[in-house]
Amino acid sequence: MKKYDAIIIGAGSVGSPLSYFLTLEGWKVLVLDSGKSPGQGQNKAAIGGVRATHSDPAKIKLCLKSLEIFSTWENKHGTDIGWIKGGYCFPVYREEDEAALKNLLPGQKDFGLDIDWIGPENICRLIPGINIDGLRGGTYSPGDGQVSPLKAAAAFWKESLDRGAEFIFGEQVTSLLIEKGKIEGVKTARGSYYADVVVNAAGAYGKEIGAMAGLDIPVFPESHEAGISAPMERFFDPLVVDIRPGKEGRTANFYFGQNDRGQVIFCYTPIDPIAGTDQSVTSEFMPVIAKRLIELIPRLKNMLVRRVWRGLYPMTPDGIIICDRVREVKGMFLSVGMCGQGFMLGPGVGLNMAKLIATGRPQIEQDIFDSVGFYRDYHAAQGEALK
Repeated sequence: MKKYDAIIIGAGSVGSPLSYFLTLEGWKVLVLDSGKSPGQGQNKAAIGGVRATHSDPAKIKLCLKSLEIFSTWENKHGTDIGWIKGGYCFPVYREEDEAALKNLLPGQKDFGLDIDWIGPENICRLIPGINIDGLRGGTYSPGDGQVSPLKAAAAFWKESLDRGAEFIFGEQVTSLLIEKGKIEGVKTARGSYYADVVVNAAGAYGKEIGAMAGLDIPVFPESHEAGISAPMERFFDPLVVDIRPGKEGRTANFYFGQNDRGQVIFCYTPIDPIAGTDQSVTSEFMPVIAKRLIELIPRLKNMLVRRVWRGLYPMTPDGIIICDRVREVKGMFLSVGMCGQGFMLGPGVGLNMAKLIATGRPQIEQDIFDSVGFYRDYHAAQGEALK
């Protein structure tokens, strides 16, 4: 019988960084994933934006850690993960949006964010060719950026392997091995694996894994579509978020950026959530987002779109993630419900969960980390303002 210190279910945006940070704690780690290689679930559907520009304190703190890890990765490990420090920009055209974003600024700065309101002329400098009709200015956070999700997944996997972690792909967990309220391991169709610690980092399928332990985890997947252009000459640096609802009545907001190869990668948030795990692309997506892109930046009208895809957002009722130890089952931990931000949160969550598992305390302030606990009241808050 082969035994590990910890078993992580899921080799995605959270599971792979967690494996890396647990190996740094000296732990013997096994990562199980039903996919064929790391990051083949929702990680590869991410558009790669990484920002600490949130309104929730825990997300701010965790993403600041992610930014630190991503931005220093190549210097530390010699591996290019496609990091671009281009910042995030929220251009504003409506008075109510200006008031809302300016109202968030003091709190964001108190939690360590480098962010401020800038005027229309600076928005135009950051995003050449942006529609200036009614442009009031916007917020800009220069320390945010973009990373390649596929390169990052491969990097965390390799560094974990180099430090002794084991990865088994193509195996789906079918049950949890629990004896007298204590985790003992997991079972798949091919066999059983043993450890005193098991982490549920199963992304969109975190609820199903939780049910194996008798837990009702409030995580419900929604689908979001995205696309990417052919490479072009780079003409803007920040990832851009237009928080206005679309005139077509289908989009709550949309966002896009130009990656390290000059490709424009884009996505929108549907006004009416699309529940479920269907990841089939639609005929609606491109006409809707193309109109929004061209209205905001007319010069994109001749942009060649290379492909589109659909990914899943594991949502929670309050829009806040779940990171905690399970009280009912000793040795079981949760890192689920990333609400479509698992990629940007992943390194920060992985680091803090590794610290919690190995030492009993997260790296960020305990009271802030407690706000993302499993046993909170999910209906006490209205959800995060900046999705």
